[in-house]
Amino acid sequence: MEKENMSYGSDYKPIPATSVTSGVGIEVLPDLYCGNVQIVNIALAGNPADKDFVLIDAGTPGSADTIFSMVEERFGAGSKPKAIILTHGHFDHVGAILELVKKWDIPVYAHEAEIPFLTGKTSYPDPDPTVEGGMVAKMSPMFPNEPINLGNHVHVLPADGHVPGMQGFKWIHTPGHTPGHVSLFRESDRALIAGDAFVTVKQESLYSVLTQEQEISGPPRYLTPDWEAAKQSVKVLQQLKPSVAVTGHGLPMAGTELEENLERLADNFDEIAVPDYGRFVDKDMNH
Repeated sequence: MEKENMSYGSDYKPIPATSVTSGVGIEVLPDLYCGNVQIVNIALAGNPADKDFVLIDAGTPGSADTIFSMVEERFGAGSKPKAIILTHGHFDHVGAILELVKKWDIPVYAHEAEIPFLTGKTSYPDPDPTVEGGMVAKMSPMFPNEPINLGNHVHVLPADGHVPGMQGFKWIHTPGHTPGHVSLFRESDRALIAGDAFVTVKQESLYSVLTQEQEISGPPRYLTPDWEAAKQSVKVLQQLKPSVAVTGHGLPMAGTELEENLERLADNFDEIAVPDYGRFVDKDMNH
């Protein structure tokens, strides 16, 4: 397989932020594990007993060794996932992907609309440091933003909605935070991997990120350009009535806490999620 054509953006570098839960993993369900890498989560879907699993998202720049350790700790030495599924291509979800692909030689899947950001063709909009919300937003210009190039290693998710290597899961297009953002849902037990469609920590606030203080929130404000689409995506996910959610940032949430918080977010999205000011806030949105 041709690996030489893969590259990170020229601005790729580790970010100067971490949280108290970095390096910590939580078994959310017997076959669903959430691991925290600096300020972001990865998920491992599959039962450790049968060593058949998939990795969802790929951490922050420089986090490959942490991810390798988590995988080996959960599935045993020398084990590797069948595939990597990306909820989207922001730097903190693809930060270690080249090292992972080089070591494991496995395919990567993403939504069709996300492919230009994963093949070096298109950059995401610059993060908005002026957005209402706190220190992480102000630090956001330091975050890598140039597209990575996965070349022929990245594939479009199957049109029929199934997720390669994740039996029982379907992918759902949940745009807003990015054009090709997806969330993954399993009908049988209503398990949801939400990516950044909504998160369980106020991702703009440095204090909340460092302490991982739990609070349901819309997608990270400094990198969400389409608030109308983001609102519709949250409504779609809320209507699925998930029993448990692993989000891109923050601790997993379950049961009535998840149900009530997600309903509140869907019903009051403009007040809770949409910032009062910022570059991506459409002045016509009714506040």
